[in-house]
Amino acid sequence: MAKLSATEPTLKPGCAITDSTFGAYTEVGENSRVAYSEFGDYSYCDRVCDIANATIGKFSNIASFVRLGATDHPLDRASLHHFLYRSASYWDDAEDHAEWFEKRRARRLVVGHDTWIGHNAQVKPEVTIGNGAVIASGSVVTKDVAPYTIVAGVPAKPVRLRLASDLADRVQALGWWDWDHQALRQALEDFRALPVEAFLEKYNG
Repeated sequence: MAKLSATEPTLKPGCAITDSTFGAYTEVGENSRVAYSEFGDYSYCDRVCDIANATIGKFSNIASFVRLGATDHPLDRASLHHFLYRSASYWDDAEDHAEWFEKRRARRLVVGHDTWIGHNAQVKPEVTIGNGAVIASGSVVTKDVAPYTIVAGVPAKPVRLRLASDLADRVQALGWWDWDHQALRQALEDFRALPVEAFLEKYNG
C-alpha cells in the first residue's frame, strides 16, 4: 500500500470525481465515482464504489462495490426516464432540469466517524449512519442506523450492538477521531493491543 498524503487524496486509476472534497490521508479505490461529497480525514473507499451527495466522517471504512446516496428518479411524473432532467443530451433546444439536480443534491446522506460499510452494501439518500456503526455486506439501508449498531439485510435491520451502550458513549465522549496525527501515532500500540475498556481507562474516556 502506497503511503497516503496529508494534503492530497490518493485517487486510484479510473476514478471520476465531481465537486467533492477530501480530508487528510484519504483514498479512493480504482474505478470509483464520487460526486458532490465530502470525505473526512483518514476515510477511504475500495474499488468500484459509487458515492453521491454524501457527507462522510473521519476514519470511515467503505468496502468495494458500495453505493452511497443512490440517486433516484421522478416517481410522480408520467415517465421515470432521465430525458426529463438530462434533456440537453436529447434535444439541441432543451436545457437540463437544474431544479431536479439541486433537489437530488440536497438529499444528503451522512456517515459518522469510524464506520464500516461492507462489500456491495447500499445506503439510500437522507439516511444517517451513526458513529462506530457497521453495515453488513449486501445490506440495503433505508433508515437511520444508531451509533455502534451492526445492521444487516434487505432492508437492513439491527443485529446487535458493536459495543455496549455505556462503552459506546464513552468512546464517543473520548472522540479519538479528532486527535492529531502525532497523537494517533503515539497511541498506535494501545489501539492495537488494548481491549476497548482498557483503552478507555488509559485515555480517560
